[in-house]
Amino acid sequence: MTNKNIVVLISGNGSNLAALIEAQKQLGFGGSIKAVISNRPEVLGLSRAENAGIPAITLNHQDFDSREAFDDVLLQTINRFEPSLIILAGFMRILTKNFVTEFRGRLLNIHPSLLPKYPGLNTHRKALENHDKYHGTSVHFVTEELDGGPIIAQAKTEIKSGDNEQSLLAKIQKLEHQLYPSVAKLILNEQIELRKDKVYFEKQPLEKPLFE
Repeated sequence: MTNKNIVVLISGNGSNLAALIEAQKQLGFGGSIKAVISNRPEVLGLSRAENAGIPAITLNHQDFDSREAFDDVLLQTINRFEPSLIILAGFMRILTKNFVTEFRGRLLNIHPSLLPKYPGLNTHRKALENHDKYHGTSVHFVTEELDGGPIIAQAKTEIKSGDNEQSLLAKIQKLEHQLYPSVAKLILNEQIELRKDKVYFEKQPLEKPLFE
């Protein structure tokens, strides 16, 4: 099977990017990262890309007059690399409908909660405030709805009595660094696909998230 092109979008440290860079070295991963694009200049994730020999591109969203103008240039930049998969790895931008439509079925995100619980920000705080027994992370295809696209896989961890936001963050990031590359590999190897608004795993409709 042909090795597929990947573009990763970041806004910060890029810890999930680092996990993906390691994963692409493994036999059978099915793809390689052709570019890393950040909407913020001089973030650590760009250095991670450069150190791995991956083109690191900055498109500062503050240089654009509108969200649409930024997304248009971002779309054109991504398409230069002919990607089979675009991975959002801490990309802190709400994407326009045109952008999402262009890459539908190829656009992947990870969110630090057990969706549909807690879309948006401050998920660790919300889990603690609501005295949840479990917290986790979800990988999903991106649609127009914020953190609302079809869920592919989830991983969870027990919330202990001594946990706080920082300890939960560390737990969730550890889960993410395993889960995200695993899902990317399944997509790159054509075991997972999006048909309309339904996830299919090995040609069968997925009834519940993988790895839950």
